[in-house]
Amino acid sequence: MLFPLIKEILAFPADSRELSVRGWVRTRRELKNLVFVEVNDGSSLAGLQCTFDRSAELPGDTRIVCALNRAGTGASVEIRGRLVPSPASGQAVELAAEHLRIIGEAPAESYPLQKKRHSLEFLREIAHLRVRTNTFGAVARVRNCLAFAIHRYFQDRGFVYVHTPIITANDAEGAGAMFQVSALNLAEPAKTGKAPDFSRDFFGRPAYLTVSGQLEAETYAAALSRVYTFGPTFRAEHSNTARHLAEFWMVEPEFAFAELEDDMDLAEDFLKTILRAALENNRADLDFFEARIEKGIIQNLEKVADSRFARISYTDAVAELERAAASGAADFEFKPAWGCDLQSEHEKFLTEKIAGGPVIVTEYPREIKAFYMKMNDDEKTVRAMDVLVPRLGEIIGGSQREDRLDRLENRMRALGMDVEQYYWYLDLRRYGSVPHAGFGLGFERLVQYVTGMANIRDVIPYPRAEGQADF
Repeated sequence: MLFPLIKEILAFPADSRELSVRGWVRTRRELKNLVFVEVNDGSSLAGLQCTFDRSAELPGDTRIVCALNRAGTGASVEIRGRLVPSPASGQAVELAAEHLRIIGEAPAESYPLQKKRHSLEFLREIAHLRVRTNTFGAVARVRNCLAFAIHRYFQDRGFVYVHTPIITANDAEGAGAMFQVSALNLAEPAKTGKAPDFSRDFFGRPAYLTVSGQLEAETYAAALSRVYTFGPTFRAEHSNTARHLAEFWMVEPEFAFAELEDDMDLAEDFLKTILRAALENNRADLDFFEARIEKGIIQNLEKVADSRFARISYTDAVAELERAAASGAADFEFKPAWGCDLQSEHEKFLTEKIAGGPVIVTEYPREIKAFYMKMNDDEKTVRAMDVLVPRLGEIIGGSQREDRLDRLENRMRALGMDVEQYYWYLDLRRYGSVPHAGFGLGFERLVQYVTGMANIRDVIPYPRAEGQADF
C-alpha cells in the first residue's frame, strides 16, 4: 500500500486525521519547548512542517528527544501524528507530531547539503545528491511534466511511439561527430601501429552511437503514417559550452502525406501545447524559477503559448538582419549574409526585435542543411524550417523530406556519401514514395527554456560532456 505523498497531504483538510509522512529533513529549529521539523519527499516544492511539543507527554517512542537530536538536515525519517490547522503563514496544515523514527542519518559534519545556498558549479560535483535541493527537485518535476506532455500530445493525435536504434552504422546528420562503438581490443592496434580491422569487430563493420533516430523513423512513417521517437542521442563534438552535451534526448516526429506547411503547423501547435502543460501543472515550480532563476520567465512562456508564430523566409530574414546591421540598429559579432548559418544573436534579434515573438524561418540554402531535405525548384534552397523563440533562438528544426529518388541520390553523391550504404533509406523512395515531413527538438533545450536554467548541464540528471562521465 502506497503511503500519501506530501503534495497530497498538503491538500487534505485539517481534520486531525492520523497519518504518517516519510521523507528527508530539510530544516529543524527549536522555539522553547517546540521543535519544528520540515520534511520533504520530492513530490512538491513545499515541505510539510511537523511540530513536536516536548512539554507534552508523547506516546509511542520514549526516546523521541534523542531521535529529534539525530534528525538533522538530510536525515530520512518517518513521522506520525495528526493533521491540524497551521498557525504559520504560507501553509494551511501541519502535522502535530507524536512519533518519530529515524530511517537513515545524515551526519552534519559530512553531509554536503547543509542549509545554505550552494553554487550550481558545486552541485554539479555532487550530481547524485543535488536533486535534493529545491532547484534540482523543481527541474526534475518540470522535466517529468514536459516528457509526459510530449507523449500525451503525440498519442492523442494518432502518432505511434517507435524505439529507433541507439547503435547504428549511418550518420543521419552528415556531421561526422560520432562516438564509435567497438568490441575490439583497441590497445592491440595501438601497439602494432596497424589500423583496426573492423571486419573482425562485433558488427563486422564500423558502428556508432546514433546522432538521430530520424532516418529509421521515416521507414516507420512510410508504413504507419504518423510516428515519433523520444530517446537518447549522442554527439562527439568538442564544444565545452553551457549549450552543448555529448548525450542528450531528442523528440522526433515523422509523418507521411505531409508537406512543409503541415510541418510548421504541427511544430507550432506542439510547442504551444507543451508550454501550456508546464504552466498548468507545475506552477509552483515555475514560480520558484521566476523568483530565483530568471525574472519574467512565466510571462515569456505565456506569451509564446498564446501567440501566433510569425513566418519568414530565410532570404527575407537575412535581408532584415543586413538592414539592421547597416543602420546601426544591431551590432552583430557575426556579419549576416545570404548563405551563412544564422547565429544565436541573429535568431534572438529576429524574435525579439523583428517579429516581437516566435518566428519560423523557412527555405534555407541547401549548402547549410542536411542531405535529406527536399530541394526547391530554384535548386538553391530546401524546404527546411526552424522555430525560433525569444530568449533562446532555435528550439525546433525540421523539414519536408526529399521523396524523389533521383533528386535524393544526386544530392547524396554530390556530398560524397556512400549511396549503397543507404539502400534501405532509398527503398522508401522506390516503393510507394509519399511526401513526408518531420522535425527534431532537443529535449534539454526545451527544459532549459521552460526553467530559465543557464547551463544545459543543470537540466539533465547526469550530464555527459567533454571530459565528464562521472556517476
